[in-house]
Amino acid sequence: MKTEKLEAKEARFLSIEDQLSDPSVIANQTKWRALSKEHAELSEIVQKFREYKEANKRCQDLKDILGDNDMKELHDLAKEELKEATEEIVCLEKEIRVLLIPKDPNDNRNVILEIRAGTGGDEAALFAADLIKMYLKFAESRGWKTSIADSRETDLGGFKEVTCLIDGQNAYSLLKFESGVHRVQRVPETESSGRVHTSAVTVAVLPEAQDVDVDIDMKDLRIDVYRASGAGGQHINKTSSAVRITHIPTNTVAACQSERSQIQNRETAMRMLKSKLLDMKEKEQKEKIEDLKGEQKDIAWGSQIRSYVFCPYTMVKDHRTNYEVGNVEAVM
Repeated sequence: MKTEKLEAKEARFLSIEDQLSDPSVIANQTKWRALSKEHAELSEIVQKFREYKEANKRCQDLKDILGDNDMKELHDLAKEELKEATEEIVCLEKEIRVLLIPKDPNDNRNVILEIRAGTGGDEAALFAADLIKMYLKFAESRGWKTSIADSRETDLGGFKEVTCLIDGQNAYSLLKFESGVHRVQRVPETESSGRVHTSAVTVAVLPEAQDVDVDIDMKDLRIDVYRASGAGGQHINKTSSAVRITHIPTNTVAACQSERSQIQNRETAMRMLKSKLLDMKEKEQKEKIEDLKGEQKDIAWGSQIRSYVFCPYTMVKDHRTNYEVGNVEAVM
């Protein structure tokens, strides 16, 4: 395994450590934060590289023992340890190769998660509610901060659509592949005759945009305020605190009603709008590349990324990887 790239990364890691203790860098908080982030990103691969170097050194020491006839009493033990060290090196090489794969620049960003009920009426809305609960539980297990920014609830407790903000380390990295159509097959709570229904829900995972990513002309925005709906006490229901922002050129809408203050809702809605516009911009660039490659994608029924089967048997299957598990309740 060639180590030139790894040695360069370790040298950069050490250089950053020196800079982080430099008073002039500490005084420049923007530079200090950028270096701290790079230091954190390099730390895992540098640690694995150091383990790799140590394992190689141990291998060489054991080979020296095996080649020394004056140390024959240690040969059996050295052979055992050499086998373990060699296996460790193979494992470390695999881990290092994965860590060397270029990362998505959005991986460490916060997430805007949108879930919309599709085919299936009330049952699709109920499954949308089940999915948001699933993602909230996952976020809680990771120690992430979550908040429901906007929702349209049905009379049965489902959601026609719901938007959630998720703040946490590597949130986008771990959630980005959830985007797509999620199909459910089960007997709905609303079904009295016990028939199995198939419904669909769409999930969109957007990386939160930074101020430098999207430049918005305020003249292109229409901002509406209205009374929030749902729980929240007298204040949230009696004042026009909810905010809806429409980007007129693209007809892109972002709304927030979760905060008590109209100002806070406006700030959150702007965050969401910027993320949507950034996503549109990135998709347009991707489509241009795919057009050049001659790629075509089908977005019709049957293009779902995952199926959740509750009846007549239980299974969750990811259609992109063909991976499946039988315990659907545990997944949910």
